[in-house]
Amino acid sequence: MLFGIVFHANAAEGGMNVPSIKSDAVMTGLENPWDMAFLPDGTMFFTEKCKGLSVRTSSGSVNKLYGMKDTKGYNAAGKDLFCDGQAGMLGVVADRDFDKNRTLYVYSTSTKYHGSGCKTNFEKCDGNIVMRFKVSSDLKKVSDRTDIVKDIQYKPFESNQPFGGPGAHNGGRLRIGPGGYLWVAGGDRHRGVCPQDGKLLCGKVLRIDGDGNAHPDNNPPAGFDARIYTYGHRNVQGIDFRPSDGRAFTAEHGPWHNDEITGLVNGGNAGWDPAEKRGGRSACPDKYCGYEPNQMDGMDPAVRAAYTPMSDTRFDDLMPAAWNNNGFSQGTGSAAFLKGSNWGVYEGRLAVGIMGIAFGDTPAGSRIDLIGLTTDGLGINGIVRMPLGFTKRFRGLVMGPDNALYASTDEGEIYKISASTK
Repeated sequence: MLFGIVFHANAAEGGMNVPSIKSDAVMTGLENPWDMAFLPDGTMFFTEKCKGLSVRTSSGSVNKLYGMKDTKGYNAAGKDLFCDGQAGMLGVVADRDFDKNRTLYVYSTSTKYHGSGCKTNFEKCDGNIVMRFKVSSDLKKVSDRTDIVKDIQYKPFESNQPFGGPGAHNGGRLRIGPGGYLWVAGGDRHRGVCPQDGKLLCGKVLRIDGDGNAHPDNNPPAGFDARIYTYGHRNVQGIDFRPSDGRAFTAEHGPWHNDEITGLVNGGNAGWDPAEKRGGRSACPDKYCGYEPNQMDGMDPAVRAAYTPMSDTRFDDLMPAAWNNNGFSQGTGSAAFLKGSNWGVYEGRLAVGIMGIAFGDTPAGSRIDLIGLTTDGLGINGIVRMPLGFTKRFRGLVMGPDNALYASTDEGEIYKISASTK
């Protein structure tokens, strides 16, 4: 599948160096491919949410490395790993020094550390982990599994919310940031107290080393877990680092309203607080006000945004969003900064997958937007829709070593999206 489509310059570009775009489906027939990680030679590790970790070598062959329980065809499997709803095997990233240490990190849902805390949705159910592996030189197996994070909370049961099944708001994105540290993005798992509770890892972004220890410069509020870089998140699906200054930006979608792109500040609060009996709210279904009021029916998004805002201004340490759609949520997902002069005027823009499914008056997404961010990270310089010639639910976005953007879809493909200004 190959498309060659030229961007049309708008007033913001003023006839500048606008690239032509083509897309090529490099893999098809997958089952919910969720994330990808590249080596310099084009080798691509990828996860399938309910199957496991695989690798596509630079020659195009595929090796199944580490599966979930009851999967077949993998070199090895974790009997504790499972998928349910939005939970499963999700983020993957290679260590910055992979060529020396062969180290790979994977985020997955696991029963291994449940203990006695998973009997209800109102307990500390430690069901998400970050695993560290060693990859063999022939790329045919992984070994030495070490669980470096064991206590990211998971939602074990259905609750009275839209999309309220087990595994909801599970986060899962992994990325390597400046200095080679590992960043871990989590979701609020439909538990109202999660985002603002500094002793829980749900609704947080972590910054840790390869052993799972906190970065020494993390600056969360007093009494918080030292691994926390930022808190007050709903369900971060995208995180990447601006090439010009290394600053982290996240993408997360609102409940019915107000998708956001946010420039992170060490120790900052993204402002999401869906707990009941706060901010003038009364009791809410299953103690979670994230879809209120009138959670199952469509209504003016401004009314909902006032009731439970994505960025609540009553917090003194609020990180203001760089972009807020000020309307119905369209499901902002994974995000990656475009790198390379081949992207022309769009070099440095943040590519964001939009996944909205047109539920409850929210519009359909199924596209990739290119967002220009201001230098201070508090605004945007415009948004351009990438004209691909087709629509998909773009679940994962990552830049490859060839300066192409790679995109995984819920429909089972991985696309290579190339740009050229020639």
